[in-house]
Formats: sequence, C-alpha cells, structure tokens
Amino acid sequence: MAKPIGAKPTAPKGGKPKEDVNKFLKSPSGLDSAREKEIGQHIGYRYDVNLVPDYTRLTPFLKKYLEIMGWDDLNWLEDVHMGYEEGRAAVFDRNINGWVTVPKNIKLPDNQQDRDMIARELLIKFQMSKRHPMVDLNKAYRKF
Repeated sequence: MAKPIGAKPTAPKGGKPKEDVNKFLKSPSGLDSAREKEIGQHIGYRYDVNLVPDYTRLTPFLKKYLEIMGWDDLNWLEDVHMGYEEGRAAVFDRNINGWVTVPKNIKLPDNQQDRDMIARELLIKFQMSKRHPMVDLNKAYRKF
C-alpha cells in the first residue's frame, strides 16, 4: 500500500530511513538551496528528473557541437526548453531577452525531450547566425 503524501519515511530492515523526496518542496519558503534563494525561483530539475536532458536524444548537430567544444554535457543548455510565444513554438534567448520562434516548416515531435533538443539546437544556430542582434552590438562596440 502506498504511503500518503507527507508521511514520515520508514527505515528499511537494518538501515537508515529513506530520504524524503519531497523535502525540498516542504521547506517554509519553498526555496531550499542558496542558489534558489538568490534567484528567487526553483531549479526545476532538482525536483523532476524528466527535466534533466536525455543524452540519447541529442540531435546530430548537438553531438558535433559538444564534440567541437570539448564538453561532456549540455551545461548551459540544460534549462533551455521549447516554449510558446503568441501560440507559436519558440525558444527563449536570454541574450536578447526575447523569444525566437521556430520556423513554420519545422515539424516538431510529440516527445518533450526531443522538442527541447530541437530548441537547444535552434538557439545555438540563431546565436551563431549573422541575424542575431549581438552581431550588430559586436560591430558597434568591439575594441579591436
């Protein structure tokens, strides 16, 4: 029989009690880690393992990108997810503080992990393109 939510964890035979998986959600402020308190919001993947990227779903572009960059993980891209802006699929670009909509000709998969991988790929490609607003800022303000 399943235990009700909020029930105290019980110790398995001869061991210490199981850790309460909801302990972070029960703190008085709701924000448990120092970083969460600093930014004033939850870090989602601390509570939902489904938000951690599934590396078996990397797109060929992302695999090559990680290889070229010499990275073992997605690091700064882990919290990039496919969202919606004015009814269209979009990814948020923090550099321009705005949404980048997904081109209409791209058919998006039903699986959220696959959609998030596409969002990460589109974000990188947009940030590397000549159409990104940071290119104009670089030209205007670079020192060398």
